[in-house]
Amino acid sequence: MVRFTSGLLLFTVLTAAAPPDPHLHPLQSQETLSSHPIISHNGQRRLQGRFLHITDIHPDPFYKVHSDPSQSCHSGKGQAGHFGAEVTDCDTPFSLVNATFKWIEQNIKDQVDFVIWTGDSARHDNDDRYPRSDKQVIKLNRFVVNKFVETFGKSDNLDDPDPTNDFVVPIVPTFGNNDILPHNIFQPGPNKWTREYEELWAKFVPQDQKHSFARGGWFFSEVIPNKLAVFSLNSLYFFDSNSAVDGCDADTEPGYEHFEWLRTQLHFLRQRGMKAILIGHVPPARTASKQNWDESCYQKYTLWLRQYRDVIITSIFGHMNIDHFMFQDVTELKYKFKIDGVDDEFSRLESLEPISNNETFNIAAKAQYLNELRAGWSALPKPPPHSSYANLEVPQYDAEKKKKKKKHKGDDMDKFLHAIGGPWGERFSMSLVSPSVVPNFFPTLRIIEYNISGLEKLSPADHPTGAPAEMLVARDGKDMLDQDSVDASTSHLSMQAFDDVPQALLDEYVESEDLDSLKKKKKKKKKKKKKQHKFPVPKPPSKLDPPGPAYSPQPLSLISWTQLFANLTEIHNDIESESQHNVDAEYNYRKHFKFKVEYRTNNDSDYQMKDLTVKSWLDLAEKIGRSKYPKLSDDSGHELEKGQDEDGVDALNKAQNNKKKGSSKVKKARNHLWKVFVKRAFVHTKPEEEIDQEFGSYD
Repeated sequence: MVRFTSGLLLFTVLTAAAPPDPHLHPLQSQETLSSHPIISHNGQRRLQGRFLHITDIHPDPFYKVHSDPSQSCHSGKGQAGHFGAEVTDCDTPFSLVNATFKWIEQNIKDQVDFVIWTGDSARHDNDDRYPRSDKQVIKLNRFVVNKFVETFGKSDNLDDPDPTNDFVVPIVPTFGNNDILPHNIFQPGPNKWTREYEELWAKFVPQDQKHSFARGGWFFSEVIPNKLAVFSLNSLYFFDSNSAVDGCDADTEPGYEHFEWLRTQLHFLRQRGMKAILIGHVPPARTASKQNWDESCYQKYTLWLRQYRDVIITSIFGHMNIDHFMFQDVTELKYKFKIDGVDDEFSRLESLEPISNNETFNIAAKAQYLNELRAGWSALPKPPPHSSYANLEVPQYDAEKKKKKKKHKGDDMDKFLHAIGGPWGERFSMSLVSPSVVPNFFPTLRIIEYNISGLEKLSPADHPTGAPAEMLVARDGKDMLDQDSVDASTSHLSMQAFDDVPQALLDEYVESEDLDSLKKKKKKKKKKKKKQHKFPVPKPPSKLDPPGPAYSPQPLSLISWTQLFANLTEIHNDIESESQHNVDAEYNYRKHFKFKVEYRTNNDSDYQMKDLTVKSWLDLAEKIGRSKYPKLSDDSGHELEKGQDEDGVDALNKAQNNKKKGSSKVKKARNHLWKVFVKRAFVHTKPEEEIDQEFGSYD
């Protein structure tokens, strides 16, 4: 048995320095990439318009090379490789953690403005012979913190007494369900784990937010001061598997308090003209067979995303290991009261009733979940013929309508725009899920590019910064509030949970108004209604305000991402092949380990996404949801982009007609995009025959 001592780094397989990977060309960015950060005249590095997302590292000190994956790679004889056992349930060897961070240091460190780290930095409780303990969970998380220090630390600041100025870029962590014990169970704070991580994450959490962090492990960090904040949500309070809490409805629950804190902070970001990215570990997956969050938390999250759509850029998660995305649909809100900015624009639809979360998310469950996502996308509003979500430009459309004077076509477009919430698709919000470092498939990293037009001379924060709203109000007074958007003081929050929040923050929102009181002429229902919990409802943005960066390309909008992966099968084969030539083992490992580009969203003949706004995702989802969406090619095998925005049936008919006429165009596959999506969801580890069996035949 391996002895687990406080010197956790003794388990580390050190990776010596190696030159940057010549095979990597991570991004075609707004500026030419350099091997060093861009430094301004004051000595600070300038923004480069990229950030790194890393998630689900799961280091395992008991991993043994050549062990049996069926025994968690802890014992027996098997195919567990030096850098991990890909496409198994084994956790991550320290060799992979070390090699990954060394590769980041040599290839990514100087290209990004900040890092988001979405949890699960301890091993799974997957072997009764090696039970987890509180001390082990903390040591493993400390090990990962130390890797961030080694990779992104300022060499001249690491030994000074101030822990808040140690990094060259901001790093924002969040709790994973395996970062605590028992896993999934996070008690209301303050608790043991908020105290442990307050010390462990002292380098990441702004000093001004120690109090709110102690309350429940949530905080935000202004990664670009006065411009962009990243909110670290404690998604474990929303998690349906956390039996220590009970949703987000009752004001005695930490989930309720969490949303009130988020509402308050987002309101003040709106007043300051700032934008936000929300991050968490467990994503708000919600299909017929899979629901990660308690429904009351999901409902509030959907409402908050809608009402703060001018502030929130996107939300980003890990946990599920598969590469995918999901929408939150405002028409699925179940509240029985009228909501300003919702009911005056949409008719509520009957929402699905998902089953409770099933923790066993195996390959079969993943396949069912993805098929259900696609079924939902197939029901998205269909754009009129010869148009798509991606090319909705209202001014151009209006001019064209007046020019052609074809009222019926205009009516079709009007109905479509109304159905999706206008030309920017504001009926929907987005959540993005990245695959993991732990090689359940292949290890992955994601570099996300965002718009820095007009911000090029700014710098990332040089220390964790961000004063909470209640502190700003106490310092600057109530005048900070935009009184034009403040209603009379009628909200009644639980002062037990918010005894430190100034009344100025509580005056902004009107308490939920029961629709029944507005419809007195209706007959009373015999069945007694379930009690509706009252809470302050966020106000929507002004109708005169332009759409936010989630919807309209502008500064801080997401542009694209580059998905990176380490093909462990290929790497291990190369190592094995070269080891037969008496090559030094450590050199052999360093030489062959690398991340490669799996795909780019913007330089991609498949997805063809010009940006990562909601409208672009709706365009992709609607095409994936079609029964037919063929790829066209010529005799030379070159893909033809023409017709990519046509309905799949139209494109197929055109291809068949051209074939009859002797054209070189031929049909490939029924829905080419769905197959590409599935391949990428599993990081190109799923064989073609399995894809056909689990997701439908494509030929």
